[in-house]
Amino acid sequence: MPEIKTRPRSADAGTGAGTAKPASHLHPPGSFDLADHEVPTGREEVWRFTPLKRLRGLHDGSAPSGGKVVVDVDAPAEVGVETVGRDDARLGGVYLPGDRVSAQAWTSFTEATVVTIPSEVRPSKPVVVTVRGENAEGASYGHTFVDVQAYAEAVVVLDHVGTATFADNVEFSIGEGAQVTVVSMQDWADGSVHAGHQAVRVGRDARVRHVNVTFGGDLVRIYTHVEYAGVGGEAEMLGLYFADAGQHLEHRLFVDHNDPHTKSNVEYKGALQGSKANTVWIGDVLIRKAAEGIQTYENNRNLMLTDGCRAHSVPNLEIETGEIVGAGHASTTGRFDDEQLFYLQSRGIPSDEARRLVVHGFFADLVRHIGVPELEDRLLAAVEAELERSVGLPPASSGVGA
Repeated sequence: MPEIKTRPRSADAGTGAGTAKPASHLHPPGSFDLADHEVPTGREEVWRFTPLKRLRGLHDGSAPSGGKVVVDVDAPAEVGVETVGRDDARLGGVYLPGDRVSAQAWTSFTEATVVTIPSEVRPSKPVVVTVRGENAEGASYGHTFVDVQAYAEAVVVLDHVGTATFADNVEFSIGEGAQVTVVSMQDWADGSVHAGHQAVRVGRDARVRHVNVTFGGDLVRIYTHVEYAGVGGEAEMLGLYFADAGQHLEHRLFVDHNDPHTKSNVEYKGALQGSKANTVWIGDVLIRKAAEGIQTYENNRNLMLTDGCRAHSVPNLEIETGEIVGAGHASTTGRFDDEQLFYLQSRGIPSDEARRLVVHGFFADLVRHIGVPELEDRLLAAVEAELERSVGLPPASSGVGA
């Protein structure tokens, strides 16, 4: 059993500018101490959509050991890459475990990967951190810390592949004036389980684009938390997911506007097909009393391709001050647009091909907006591969809903 590094429990820990943690049933006070987190039962608001039995014990400590995950980093020479022990002072500097799974991952990892992009450096190519699962029979745990220092510009890709039962925490420290795009790809093999927590701290006048892409795995649950460490910070959070029969894909987001004159924009799109395909999107934006002059908007759209799927979409706004530029949210879940399909078919395009074109159009704008040419072809090819599975399946009827 590895030696467990503990930190004092503090109301100020893990929040930018020394502000207190939110008093919210969606975001209970955090702690590095596993004993401070009750084992979830599924009746809690933050767990009610998650099929706990499919987590294979990651939530209650019953997961057997013996899993294997290998981390490999492909980075230009100007980027620092280290493997460090639990006692490295940087670890835990950005995030505070907010639930039992995150705390379990914190107490269970033995070494962490630290990636450093030095000040004012612009790496010549994306930094790719490949997390490869090689054994899902037992649980494995991980920790990654990405330090993008002041005025640096970088693209960082987290690529999750292979087979695993995996829980991890990832921290992103974004320095003043830095500009970074983070792409987290969950492209696991069938049968994998991944419960991940990603925390992003945005420095003064820094800009972050954080992208979640989830296709693979049996159950994937990703929680992403953004907070600010100075005025003028901007965060754009994009997401793309495609659930097949039996898959459970869950994305939970929390944007904590704890500094004034900050911005955030959230846009997630998902498609579902096949029996018991299930997706969950929970978006929450907290605008603190001190966060005057902020702008925020969140949007989630789900496209039901067949009957038998279910999409849960819950946008939330918590507003403590009226002195803001703007705040809003939207959520839509529906089947194919009959008019779009009729238009395409009236021009001689077969039904299956018309459906493919509509889905490609649904995702293409978001894929291009990610702004990483190296990934565009891969993402569109993944969408095409998912659509191949729906050939011959009857389309969703008008009765499909969330």
